[in-house]
Amino acid sequence: MRMKAMPVLWGCFLLWNLYTSSSQTMYPGIKARVTQRALDYAVQAGLEMIEDMIKEKNLPDLNGSESLEFLKIDYVDYNFSNIKINAFSFPNTSLAFVPGVGIKVLTNHGTTNISTNWAIKSPLFHDSGGADLFLSEIYFTGIIILTQNDFGHPVLKLQDCYAQASHAHVSFSGELSVLYNSFAEPMEKPILKNLNGMLCPIITNEVEALNVNLSTLEVITKIDNYTLVDFSLVGPPEITEHYLDLNLKGVFYPLESLVDPPFSPVPFELPERRDSMIYIGVSEYFFKSASFAHFIAGAFGITLSTKEISKHFIQNSQGLGNVLSQIAEIYILSQPFMLQIMATEPPMVNLQPGNFTLDIPASIMMLTQPENSTLQSIVSMDFVASTSVGLAILGQRLICSLSLKRFRLSLPESNRNDIKVVRFENILSSILHFGVLPLANTRLQQGFPLPNPHKLSFINSDIEVLEGFLLISTDLKYESSSKQQPSFHGWEDLSLLNGQWTGRATP
Repeated sequence: MRMKAMPVLWGCFLLWNLYTSSSQTMYPGIKARVTQRALDYAVQAGLEMIEDMIKEKNLPDLNGSESLEFLKIDYVDYNFSNIKINAFSFPNTSLAFVPGVGIKVLTNHGTTNISTNWAIKSPLFHDSGGADLFLSEIYFTGIIILTQNDFGHPVLKLQDCYAQASHAHVSFSGELSVLYNSFAEPMEKPILKNLNGMLCPIITNEVEALNVNLSTLEVITKIDNYTLVDFSLVGPPEITEHYLDLNLKGVFYPLESLVDPPFSPVPFELPERRDSMIYIGVSEYFFKSASFAHFIAGAFGITLSTKEISKHFIQNSQGLGNVLSQIAEIYILSQPFMLQIMATEPPMVNLQPGNFTLDIPASIMMLTQPENSTLQSIVSMDFVASTSVGLAILGQRLICSLSLKRFRLSLPESNRNDIKVVRFENILSSILHFGVLPLANTRLQQGFPLPNPHKLSFINSDIEVLEGFLLISTDLKYESSSKQQPSFHGWEDLSLLNGQWTGRATP
C-alpha cells in the first residue's frame, strides 16, 4: 500500500512545484513612471502629433440619400470623398489617470474644418465639385486601457468611447454653388447624424492600427556581438491617481542563449516624486545581467601591444617618463611585448546612494616574443580592479565612464610589503589607468540609447544613484520635424566591445 502511494505523493509534489513556480511574482529590471505632468504635456504634444498624422490621411467616404421636399425632389444621393481635416481646435482637453483602469480622455467645445470632394445624383440632375464642412461643439470621452500580449508588447484598448459633433455647416464651391448652398441646410442634419455614427469606429480603428505598429517593436534585440537585451513588459501597468508604472523585464542574455542569469531581480520602488514628466528606474539586476552575459559570451578580454600601451600613456599621462623607465627596468620595452587582461569572474556591480562601483576580478599576463621565437610569458597573476562609474544623460543616451579607484594584486598577505611587489603593483595600476580604461571609456562614450516614444526627446534630464537602482528624471519635448521612429529599446547601434576585445569564461 505504501509503495502504491509513493507515485501519487511524488505527482502531488511536482504539481505543487509547478504551481508555486508559475505563481511567483516576476520583478522588473527596469521601471518607467509616467506622471500627471507627462499627461498634461501629452495634451499639447498629442494634438501636434494628431495634426501631423491627419495631414497624411483621408477619412472614410460619407454616403447617403435625402429627399428635398421643398424642391419636390424625391431623392438626392450624395457622396463625400477624399475627406481631409485641414484644421481643428480642442481647447478643453484633459487626460487623467483612472486608478487600476487606464487613462481617461475628455474633450469638449472642439471645432474642425474639413475639405472634401462631393458628387450628387437625383432624377433631375447630377453634378460634382468641392465643399468645406465645418463641425463645432465636438465632444469626446473614452478610457485608454494599456495591457500586454503574450510576447510582452504593449497593447492599447479604447473603452467607453462616446463622440459627437453638435453642429455642422456645409459650404459648396463651384459654378452652381449658390444653388447648392440654398439646400445645404436640410442636408446638414443627416450628414451630422451619419458622421457621428462613424466617429467612434474611426477612433477605434486608429487605436487598432497603432497596436499593429506596437506589435512590431523589437522587445528583444541584439546589443553587440555578444549579447541581447529583453525590454518586454512583465505585467500590466500599475495605475494610481497620480502616475502609471510600466514594468520591463530589463535583462541581458548571451547572444546564443535566452537562459535567465543565475540570480533574480530584487523588487524596488521608485520614490514618490512628481516634478518630472518621466522617471526611469534602472535596477542593479539590469547591470548585473549585462556583466554576467558579456562574461559568459567571452567579451571581457583585451590584448595590447607595446605600441598601443605607449600611445595611451603619451595621450593620458604627464608622468610618462617615470612610469616607462620603471617598466624598462623589468625589460618590457627591450623587446616586442604584449599585455593580455581578461576577467576571471563577472564584474561585480554595486549601487549605493551616490556611488556606482564596478569591481573587476581579472588576470593579467605579460608576454614577449623574441625574434625567431614563440611567445613567452614574463609574468602572470590575478588582481582586482575597483572602478567608479560616472554617469550622464546626453540626448537620448545614458553615458558611462570608468575611473580606477583601487588596484590590488591577489597575493598572500606576507608578500604585500615586498618592495618589488609594491613597485610592480604600481606599474600595473598605471597601465590600467592610462592604457586600458581609456580604451574602455572610448567605447562607453557611445552610450546606452534609452527607450524613447515617437518623436519625443528627453530634456531637463537628471540621474542619481540610489540603493539598488539608478533613477533617471526627465521631461519630454515633441519634435515634429524629427526623423525618429518609435523604439522600445533603441540599442541596436551599440557596439560596446569590438576591435581587439576577446576573452573567455573561466570555469
